[in-house]
Amino acid sequence: MKIALINYGAGNSQSIKFALKRLGFEAILSDEETEIRSADKVIFPGVGEASSAMQKLKVSGLDQVIPTLKQPVLGICLGMQLLCKSSEERNTKGLGVFDVEVVRFPKGLKVPQIGWNQISNLKTSLFEGISENEFMYLVHSFYAPLCKEAIAISEYGIQYASALQKDNFYGVQFHPEKSSTAGEHILKNFLKL
Repeated sequence: MKIALINYGAGNSQSIKFALKRLGFEAILSDEETEIRSADKVIFPGVGEASSAMQKLKVSGLDQVIPTLKQPVLGICLGMQLLCKSSEERNTKGLGVFDVEVVRFPKGLKVPQIGWNQISNLKTSLFEGISENEFMYLVHSFYAPLCKEAIAISEYGIQYASALQKDNFYGVQFHPEKSSTAGEHILKNFLKL
């Protein structure tokens, strides 16, 4: 199986590569359109700030490539947020795969939310074998509100979508590669899609 990790300088790619290696899979890190299009699975990682990350995607032309991919795609953390319509973070226009506007946590909540939080209301085979209220590791100041594409929910002062899905696109706000065996199980489920 060919797994492509999108390389745009805003990823936590090494920790994802190590997690996949523990599962017995090798991944290539690439910003080449042909390499990405020919992969069986694509992982779109992300750590950092939305507008500079989008800028990097535009420079490489990946902003045009990613929304047209036909194989299963998994956006992680900022990767998930960039798959949305827009982000309040520096008023950033996203890739528009998910019809959701990412917003900042309300005043009064400590941001970023860092650490373990539960996911519930789990839908789709991405969460097969994962218990309701399983703990996942998160680090974020912005979130996707509840919407029709939500396939998992978390609560941090408010309820929000901690995972999204539309067609072949999946997104998780949490870091499966840092979420122990349950997170690795989700990565394995994604590779089975």
